[in-house]
This record gives sequence, C-alpha cells and structure tokens, in this order.
Amino acid sequence: MNSSEIIDRESFDQNNNYFILSEYLGHHKEENKLVLRLVEGRIILEFLSSDIVRVVMSKRDNQVDLSSTPAIIKHDLSYNNFTIEDKAEKLELRTDSLKILINKTKFFLSFYDLEGNLIHQDYSDHSLGWSGDEVRAWKELGAKERFYGLGEKTGYLDKRGRKYTMWNTDTFNPHVPSTDPLYQSIPFLIGFNQGRNYGIYFDNSYKTHFDLGLNSEKYYSFWSEGGKLDYYFINGTGIKDIIKNYTDLTGRMPLPPKWSLGYHQSRYSYHPEEEVKEIAKQFRKKDIPCDVIHLDIHYMDKYKVFTWDEQKFPQPKQMLNDLAEDGFKVVTIIDPGVKKDPRYDLYQEGIKGDYFCKYLDGEYYIGKVWPGECLLPDFTKAEVRRWWGDKHQLLLDKGVKGIWNDMNEPAIFNDSSTMDIEVVHDNDGDLGTHRRFHNLYGLLEGQATYEGLKRYNPNERPFVLTRAGFSGIQRYSAVWTGDNRSFWIHLEMAIPMLMNMGLSGISFCGTDVGGFSDNSDGELLTRWTQLGMFMPFFRNHCAINNINQEPWAFGEDYEKVIRKYIKLRYRFLLHLYNLFYESYQSGLPVMRPLILEYPDDEQTYNLSDQFMVGDSILVAPVYQPDRSERMVYLPEGEWYDFWTGNSYDGGKNIIAKAPLETMPIFIKAGSILPLAPSMNYVDEEQIEELELNIYLSTDVREDNYRLYEDDGISFAYQQGKYNVRDFSYLYEGGKLEFRIYNLIDNHQLDYNNYLIKFKNLALEPNVVMIDGIKSDDWEYNNCDLKISVGVNVSKIEIR
Repeated sequence: MNSSEIIDRESFDQNNNYFILSEYLGHHKEENKLVLRLVEGRIILEFLSSDIVRVVMSKRDNQVDLSSTPAIIKHDLSYNNFTIEDKAEKLELRTDSLKILINKTKFFLSFYDLEGNLIHQDYSDHSLGWSGDEVRAWKELGAKERFYGLGEKTGYLDKRGRKYTMWNTDTFNPHVPSTDPLYQSIPFLIGFNQGRNYGIYFDNSYKTHFDLGLNSEKYYSFWSEGGKLDYYFINGTGIKDIIKNYTDLTGRMPLPPKWSLGYHQSRYSYHPEEEVKEIAKQFRKKDIPCDVIHLDIHYMDKYKVFTWDEQKFPQPKQMLNDLAEDGFKVVTIIDPGVKKDPRYDLYQEGIKGDYFCKYLDGEYYIGKVWPGECLLPDFTKAEVRRWWGDKHQLLLDKGVKGIWNDMNEPAIFNDSSTMDIEVVHDNDGDLGTHRRFHNLYGLLEGQATYEGLKRYNPNERPFVLTRAGFSGIQRYSAVWTGDNRSFWIHLEMAIPMLMNMGLSGISFCGTDVGGFSDNSDGELLTRWTQLGMFMPFFRNHCAINNINQEPWAFGEDYEKVIRKYIKLRYRFLLHLYNLFYESYQSGLPVMRPLILEYPDDEQTYNLSDQFMVGDSILVAPVYQPDRSERMVYLPEGEWYDFWTGNSYDGGKNIIAKAPLETMPIFIKAGSILPLAPSMNYVDEEQIEELELNIYLSTDVREDNYRLYEDDGISFAYQQGKYNVRDFSYLYEGGKLEFRIYNLIDNHQLDYNNYLIKFKNLALEPNVVMIDGIKSDDWEYNNCDLKISVGVNVSKIEIR
C-alpha cells in the first residue's frame, strides 16, 4: 500500500482492549523458577544467572509454555540461589547482583542493583497483558533514557522516539531513514538510562513491534501479533556485559576463515566465464588486493539452484581451479526457491522426500521467484536442513569456497512480498503457520547451509553470507544489509546501522560498498571504500543495469585512492582478526559506537557518524560530496592522527583535514597496534617480520595488547591450537620497559622477527637493552624509535 490510506491503518496502545495482569493471588518456587499466580494468568520468572531473568506470561488458565525459539542455544544456565521475602504489598527477590520487587496490589516488576538504584521497571499502570492473539509488555520510560540494538534498523544510533517492526522483508524501494522493516529481525534492545544499563531480548518469532516512546513520554512497549510473551531481562555492569550476557543466550560467531576478512568483489552478475577471469586478471594486474569473487544468479542454468549454465560456464571446476591458483576464492549465491520442473533433480527429490512447504490440506505452496514458479524447502524440519546442506557438495566439489544466501526472508514476487502466512510448517511435528516461522526462515536456512558445509569439509571453516536472519544468525553467517543504493545518504545510514547490528550480536556485517542499485561515481565509491576498509565484511557489489563500479571503473585518480585503502585493509588484517577472536569469545563487536568505550561521555550517546574499531582506533568517514574536512569528536585522552602522527587532546571536537585521499583515523594514546605487510590476498606470502606500533604518551604510564593467532582456516583453535602473546610496556621517569609474554604457544608462527616502532618517544635513548644485553641495533628519528628483534625476545629496556 503506497497511498495515504496507510496513515489510518495503524493504531497504538488501545489499552482498554487488553486484559491486564494485575491482582496477585500467590506464588511458589520450583528450582530456579518463581511461579506467580494472578487472576488473569500466571507469570514465571526463570533465573538463568544472577543477572539474567526470563519472564514468561500465560493467559488465564493456560499451561505455561517454556519452549524457546531456535535463537536460544542449548545452555546450562540455571541459578537458584535467589531469596524471596514476602512482605505485605511486595515480594522482594535477591540475587548476587539484583534486587527485584514484585508489586502485589497492582502487578509490576522493578529491578534494582544491590545499592538500591533503580535499573528498570514495568509501567505501573499496566505492565503485561493480552488481547486476542496479541501479547504486550509496557515499560517505564526514563526522561533521559536511550535505546540501542534492534539489529538492522535505519535512523540514528539512538532508537528512542520511533516505532520498529520485526518482520523480515525484501525492501527494494530506496531505503530512507524511516524505512522499516528490513531483512533482519533482531528483537534485542539495550536500555541506557543515566549510566544504568539493561537489555531486553523478546524471544518471539511472530511479527513483533517496539514502540520506543513514539506515543508516550511515560512508557515504551513491545508486543507480538501471536505466540507468547517471553522476554529476558539482562543486567550488566555496562553495555559490554549486556552484550556478553545476550550472546550467552543466542550464541556467538565462530571464527570465520581468515580469507573472508579480505576484500570481496561482486556484481549482479559476472558472466560468462571469460568475464570472471578478466575481473580477476585486472585485480592482479592493477596491484589491488582481492580475496573473493562472488557469482550472482546468472551462473545457474535458468536460475535453478545447485546448477551451472553450461553455455556461460562450460568448465566451472577448471575456472575455479585457475582462480584458486591466483589466490581467488569464489562464493556462489543460493536462493531457497526450487523451480517447479519435473525434469529437475532437486525438485524431484523435494517432492519424493516431502521437503517443501505446504498448506494444512497437503497442497504445496507455489510462489514466483527468479526461476518462475517455485517451491520452498521447509527448513523447520531437521531432515530438510540436512538434505539442503548436503546439496552444497555439488558446488563445493567444483571448488566453490563459500555460499551467499539471498531472497531468504523468504522473498516472493507477489503483493505481500513473501510466503502466504497460512502455509503450515512441520517443525518436526510441532506444526505452526508461516506467521510463526517467517522470521526464522533465514536463520534456519543459514543453519542448514553452515552445517552442510562443515559436514562436507570438517577441517575447513565455512563461510556463509545471508540477507535475512533472526537473533542467533551470528552462529552461522555473516550479514550484509541488502539492496542499498548509490546515494550519499545510504553511505551515512550505513554507519549507525552497522554499529547497532554489532551491539545486537552480529559482528560480521557490512553493506554493499558503492551501493547496489542506481549509479555510483568515483567520489562516492572512494569514500565508501574508505568506510568499507574498516567494515567487518568488505564487499563491493552492484546491480545488473547499473554502470560498473570495480575499483578502477572511474579512472586512475580514484583508482589510486581506492587501491590505497584496500591495501590498508590487509595491513590491518591481523588486528581485525584479533577483534574477531574477541567477538568469538565475548560477543563484542568489531565495529563499535563510541558509547561502548566511553559510556560516561554524553557526547557519545547519539554519535552516529563515527565509530571505534576495537577500543583503540577511531574512524570518521566522509559521507558527503565535495568535502575536504569534517568535524570529529575525540573523547577524553590524547589521540594521534594515523596519517600525520600529530597529537590532539580529547574531550572536544576538532576539524580534521579530509581531502579525497584521506579518511580521518585516530589512534588512542597508549595503544599497541600490529600491522602486517599488504598482500594480493590473505596468506599469499609468509610474513617475515611482524610490525608492532606503540603509541607512547607521557599521560599513559602503561598499556598492553594481546595478539591471537592461529592457522586461519581450520577448527584446530577449538582444540587449543593457537597462540596468544601479550605485549605490554611501562613508561615513566624517562625509562621505557617493553615485555613480550608467550601466554599460549600451540601454533607455529608465520614470522621470525618483530619490528617494534615506539612512536613519540620524547628523548633519544642513551641505552637500549634487549634481554639484559646492550644493543646498538636500533634507529631513532624524529621521536620514533625502531628496533628489530627475534620472536624469542622477552624484554626491551630503554633509558
């Protein structure tokens, strides 16, 4: 619906239509659960840890359903060390970190820290309720409360004051700041209220909504059009803690193959075979690094998945082998639609195995997608996921290295843009309509794909890329943000969108560099490549009817700058890989909003156009045309311009020079930054010497950096076969002591030496001691000291 009629189609908070849970009747404890009996229903509080409390509501006399969506991983989280004190008007519960008050006279929950500071509470007038199939929770809205998370959403970093819908949608129309919903549904919200933080994860896969203060200054609410009210209150000492606790529930990204962190080149579509080879040839000829080439739907025979067009790609195995010899990996697109064609093997197998989605009366659902009339696999069945995953062997046998899942909202060419909601999914005997499983479809396809690739080659990490997903998608797939456009505002919108995806557990994410549709130009592509250089997923991709936007498409002047930043990506790859390991361990994102590192600085609370890479690099992309400088906010402390080495005091805005060849990058004083040589592709050559840059400051007495390294391709790291080295220094009184500790040493290093660069060392050293022995093998120039030492060195003293 595109007319103004839509304005009258939605209403909000018609509270008089809800049955509101209010009058308390009693309670009892069952292991780690507290069961509350109310006139209108029951509520179960399930304690998973001292900081995580699950809240489940049942309507009236209904049985309480404690099942979860597939977003929740199998875990052993259980906490029963909570106390209950029954008072006249309240129940008071205590864990090791929370005090929870339950109001008896008019039910609502309040969460406090142990010092009595209110963290979060239900809206006291009406807290939980239902109306027909709809279930809803109302929450008190703090005067200065801000909201983050919710995954792939448009708009600024802070999501307060808007309404958002979770319903995976193929949205090709130009995305604007109000476009909603998009391809991913991540119903995870972070509340930030004057330094007190909490998370809400709403574990409901139906179409859900979050009204974050659009219609009231007193409360916000979230609700679903079906299913049950089931959410997790997540406490933490800060936003980082909340992300860790959330990913304890929904899982974390496994380490991807290191090559997938390199540069990817794509187009809808590169074909025939000669064009793919020519693209690869130009990258090597022009000295522009590239690891991956993507093949869109035109590599297939009439768009039939798991096939090759024999006219355009007569020898795919030979082509992929030739590309591999030159360092290229190939990723092929796979859509879920299976062409309705009785001559097609995949269609035959799906019919014989009863693998496709259908209505309750047994009639198959048929929808039109790229191949024409199609049937769609029912990924809710374990048998179907296994079958679909195993079919990828047809591509992997040819040499394909990764899979790109598209059109998996699922997208259908009809008025609703998706599958009929009356379709019934089997779900291994627990039947449900598409209303329940729509948002889970991409997640379950991602699971099928990832597990299939891993079964085929258990010694090689899968690479899967997806457009659609739900909470937990990070366990299986990287995510790109779908069909953006070659508009400057889309470059600007990408920054807060990717930051919020990272806060929502999806660390491996990116946008189509240059824009997917419409026509890019040299300046836009250059500026987008600069941003892309620090995006976790770095791919240039554009549509079939638009002008080419390869790095060399707009002439030598732009090509030169684009080459510079793609090469710089490979220089930073060791550090980025280190941050991916941190994400694997803790769930923390690679690309971070400044509030994550500076939660006490109000200037960061809605800072949407710059970001941190880890905790030490600040990046300020240029996202408007014809700009040669931009405002940059530097938080408290001292910062060094990556390009010039100039020092700046933080806690204020500066005007940074930003001609076309420069994207402002700042390094936090005290940081240690490893840099690798640039290569045509990951592991093209053995690194002879690892460069360590130490950004000294008289204001920073000491700091350290832990570097993780493994083979970059296998799962051996999960058996402890990796290295962790700790680099630390103490700088005071004109003396500098630098130490190297081998904390874990279970992997053969690729290099034999360190090139250590101490930047901003105020005075030329008199003496340099390496493991207690005086050395003359060092170079001091303009406050920078360079020392080359072997990897077995453990201590450097400078005075």
